[in-house]
Amino acid sequence: MSVFSTSLFTDVDFERDGKQTGRVSLPYSVTRSAYGVIPIPIAVVKNGEGPTVLLMAGNHGDEYEGQIALGNLIRTLDPASLAGRAIILPSANLPAARAGQRVSPLDQANLNRVFPADPAHGPTHEIADWIENHLMPMADIFVDLHSGGGSLDYVPFVSVSLIGEPEQDKQAYALMRAFGGPYGHLWDASDAKLTTGGSRTAGGAAQRQGCIELGGEFGGGAIVNTDHLYLVERGVRNLLAQAGVTPNVAVEPSGTMRLMASDAAEHFSFAPDYGVFVPAAGLGDEVQSGDLAGTVHNLEHPEREPLAVHFRASGLLICVRAIGRVEPGDCLGHLAVDTDEPKF
Repeated sequence: MSVFSTSLFTDVDFERDGKQTGRVSLPYSVTRSAYGVIPIPIAVVKNGEGPTVLLMAGNHGDEYEGQIALGNLIRTLDPASLAGRAIILPSANLPAARAGQRVSPLDQANLNRVFPADPAHGPTHEIADWIENHLMPMADIFVDLHSGGGSLDYVPFVSVSLIGEPEQDKQAYALMRAFGGPYGHLWDASDAKLTTGGSRTAGGAAQRQGCIELGGEFGGGAIVNTDHLYLVERGVRNLLAQAGVTPNVAVEPSGTMRLMASDAAEHFSFAPDYGVFVPAAGLGDEVQSGDLAGTVHNLEHPEREPLAVHFRASGLLICVRAIGRVEPGDCLGHLAVDTDEPKF
């Protein structure tokens, strides 16, 4: 049994060859269970020496494609096919996953906004601290699989953060290309990430720990899209092959990838008032600055004209709201723009 500086502990041996499935135990003392733990699933698949890939999903509990894909991988990945190690954390924020929520019901914290974490601040911070300071230092590559959850829906894209180090960026970009899919999103790690979290995310933590960092959004709406699930499963297999963890597996071609970038403030649209949002553009549409994004209808005052919301930039609508009802400040969607092939 391994014990770490936080109160979390695990029954897996990260240095042992073979396939192990076990639990990361998060002590959680409450009235009904004074010495209880929350058993977060983990798997380690290892064979000899080689790179380590840390695969994570369930950062947000209502995002399912990644969680299902990594569960399938745990059952099917043969350690004999490896030259290295895969550490798999399929439902990282298990309390949120149990509840089907973006945030943990234990402390209302968003795991992907608490890095770097102080474990004294609650269960979600303890999980984040353990991931950043005990799992990530073992990894060469970190992959965080997302979808839009209950409130958003995305076109499926794999993403990579470029840090300005040519050799590492070249490897990261090759991994993104190998993962495949219709869209590839390039994040500039020096960007403040106005809405999407920046250094407070698991991706920011991975960069601090020296990992190559990839992610992605694969649908949303708190459902499982089987096309997106297949894309994630194929992508993870391809990434392991490209990384050299499964050296005898060929990377499966996945067609043309359109390169995109976003995260400028004007790429995002927000609700101006309470009501129901009626979109005027659909997921994957090309829009122009000034085009109507949609209207917000006040159900309590049907005599009032709906409030119009217009796009503040041109681009591809890669994300839309998945819920009709809105409150002021709710994200209604965001754009991405075409970007050039990076030069290393």
